[in-house]
Amino acid sequence: MDIVIEIPKDILHSMKVPEKELPDRLKIELALRLYQTGVLTFGKARSLAGMTKWDFQSLLGREGIHRRYDVQDLERDLSTLERLNGGNK
Repeated sequence: MDIVIEIPKDILHSMKVPEKELPDRLKIELALRLYQTGVLTFGKARSLAGMTKWDFQSLLGREGIHRRYDVQDLERDLSTLERLNGGNK
C-alpha cells in the first residue's frame, strides 16, 4: 500500500528547500522522525530515506539522533562474530 500525503501549496512554498528537492527531503525528514520515535527500525527508515546504511548512520549523528542498540542487537552481532570466527579456524 502506498500513501499519498497532501501538503497545502502555501506550506510547500514556505519551505526553505528547492522545489525539486522537496519529495526526497520530506522522505528523509519523515524517516528520521519515525526512527527517532521508534516507529520504524533502522533498516526500514534507511530504506524510506533512500540512503545507504552508512549515509543514514552519518545523518543520524549529524541530527543528534542516537542509534538504538539493544540486547537483541548485541546477541545477533555476537552470533555473527562467532560464526565468522568459527569459519576462520
